[in-house]
Amino acid sequence: MTGSVNEYLQPIGDAMPDWQARPLPQRVVLEGKYCRLEPLDPEAHTKSLLKAWGKAQDGRDWTYLGIGPFASEAQFAEHIVTTAASSDPLHYTIIDNATGHALGTIALMRIDPTNGVMEVGFVTFSPELKRTVQATEAHYLLMKYAFDELGYRRYEWKCDSLNAPSRSAALRLGFRFEGVFRQLLIYKGRTRDTAWFSIIDGEWPLVKEAFEAWLSDANLPAGKQQRTLSSLREELAAQIPRDLL
Repeated sequence: MTGSVNEYLQPIGDAMPDWQARPLPQRVVLEGKYCRLEPLDPEAHTKSLLKAWGKAQDGRDWTYLGIGPFASEAQFAEHIVTTAASSDPLHYTIIDNATGHALGTIALMRIDPTNGVMEVGFVTFSPELKRTVQATEAHYLLMKYAFDELGYRRYEWKCDSLNAPSRSAALRLGFRFEGVFRQLLIYKGRTRDTAWFSIIDGEWPLVKEAFEAWLSDANLPAGKQQRTLSSLREELAAQIPRDLL
């Protein structure tokens, strides 16, 4: 944001005379090469999600989430019913295109169409989904939907500041660290400092180009990456004149 000055010579943000509130995200299918995102559907997805989560050795994947772990399959199924009915967060299931299996869920949340801001959250990736091409593509598909189709201007990622894997994932995906909000929440009987990250619309074209280069056949022969997502993004950024960054 470059900013301007008003009649009192006070610095103010750039004018946005043509800005209009953005549409709300919908229960749509987002198609990718390796996976697709479907609106969470208890009848269609619960059995497959249960199978995927059944491969977890323990409950550690739920430590930094406000939900789970679940004491029984019935409790998990009840959670899916409740979650699927929500419009904010709006939950999507990640389906592996090769097998048709549901491997995890992800959500758009804190949706603010007036200001064009939303957050990705409730990232619940089963052991089968973690560190896969499908996991990365799922994030790309949701970002592309937010920026390119809905026209939002800010896309957020927040996590417990102690959740090192989540913080690393945010940076890998192209989010920028903005700081820590101290003692922001109490969850699961403990305090939480929250780390904030974001991507804004001016940064999205470079982030998008890096994703598409990473997902290309040239970079993923037999599904094995040749270049990391971060290195591709850094290379693309180096090609942009400094006065445009």
